[in-house]
Amino acid sequence: MSPFHAAATAVIAAIELLVLVRAILRPHREPASRLAWVILIIAIPVVGTIAYLLLGETRVRRRRLGRAIDERLPRPPMDRDAIRKVDASLHAAPFSLARSVNRLGPTGGNRAELARDSDAAIDAMIADVDSARSAVHVSIYIWLQDRNGLRFKDALVRAAARGAAVRCLADALGSRRFIHSRHWSELIESGAEMRAALPFGNLLRTLLHGRLDLRNHRKSLIVDNAIAWCGSQNLADPEFRIKPRFAPWVDIMTRWEGPVARDWQFLFVSDWMGEGGGDISECLTAAVPRADGAVTAQVIGTGPILPYDAMPECFAELIHSAKDELVVTTPYFVPDEQLLYALHSAARRGVSTTLVLPKRNDSLFVAEASRSYYPDLIKAGARIFEFRPGLLHAKTMVVDGQVGLVGSANLDRRSFELNFENNILFDDAEFAAAIRSRQEDYIAQSDEVTAEQVEAFGFRTRLAQNFLAMLSPIL
Repeated sequence: MSPFHAAATAVIAAIELLVLVRAILRPHREPASRLAWVILIIAIPVVGTIAYLLLGETRVRRRRLGRAIDERLPRPPMDRDAIRKVDASLHAAPFSLARSVNRLGPTGGNRAELARDSDAAIDAMIADVDSARSAVHVSIYIWLQDRNGLRFKDALVRAAARGAAVRCLADALGSRRFIHSRHWSELIESGAEMRAALPFGNLLRTLLHGRLDLRNHRKSLIVDNAIAWCGSQNLADPEFRIKPRFAPWVDIMTRWEGPVARDWQFLFVSDWMGEGGGDISECLTAAVPRADGAVTAQVIGTGPILPYDAMPECFAELIHSAKDELVVTTPYFVPDEQLLYALHSAARRGVSTTLVLPKRNDSLFVAEASRSYYPDLIKAGARIFEFRPGLLHAKTMVVDGQVGLVGSANLDRRSFELNFENNILFDDAEFAAAIRSRQEDYIAQSDEVTAEQVEAFGFRTRLAQNFLAMLSPIL
């Protein structure tokens, strides 16, 4: 071997060793994820090393790195009555944990409504935008140039034309076609302030300084600091024409009035300023009147700038709080160990545990990886239903008919580690009943997965499912 080749080999080996040590020492990684990366780096040295450097860590662009923006933003005042109420309840733990994520506490005096369906939600959101007097703030992952997407755009143009401050964040990847369309330009010309969230620009620079697959998956609308919309729906028709084979996409959207709207605003302000928008922190100091409702609600915003993976912990804590019943709907189910064990534990201790997932998923990887968890869940006593009509995209969790969670986060590693997500945790029997009724509608349109069906999975099927699930910590 020539001296050059020997030197090159030594350098490559040193780099691989350094990356291997980094993979082992990297904080906030569960053992399964560390082990998967270590095996990949050792088994396929060059490919594994490059893959880890590009995808192994959740680096965020310097402008968004850390929590500097979040830390300096004013927090809305804590609602001591709401804190005392949840602390005295049987489900205090998830609210206490959620408080540690953004330092936003529970708020009382909120009113919550559940939209009938996706089109009805867009209709009501447009009506709120048309009634806006001072400001309209939008954060969205996917914005399409279809009927609902353009109707909503027209409402924003009207709001800006009459003098309301319109600010929109659209994910640079999920909404890329809309961002490069004439409709985006029309909004700017109308006076709206428009920003692309997590732009990737130069691909090489993005890969060197961040990750292409770190996305802003949040979905929210805030009107006049007093009305907030939370849920799973993008600005698109249910037919979701970019993936028509899986239509209709079945979403859930909730409308909130009261102090929780200002806390919802906190996440938008943080994202807006993090993407180089102007300082709009005064939105967080304005008084918001209590609505004529009794819902206690708490905002949870998670993402890769947090020092730990907060979303799976919040999900798991809510599951652990269940005494009688737990019902979960999600389109993407690839849980980490703590969430999977929480579901097993709930079912084994006698909690009626139900999961509703789509029968047809737009991600083959997720669909097969999800089914790898079916045997153990069913054996533990959980019931699993697969929704027939389209892609069930609603992300909901209701516990004991009293508390629940609704928002943008899925039960998968992308939502846990890579995406910016927003959810609302609530405590109210009446609103929980409304969500449970919607969940029952989903179940009525689903097929239950039986133990016999799972046992009939062939060798090749089980091998593929378990292999994909095994890869989930590194994908």
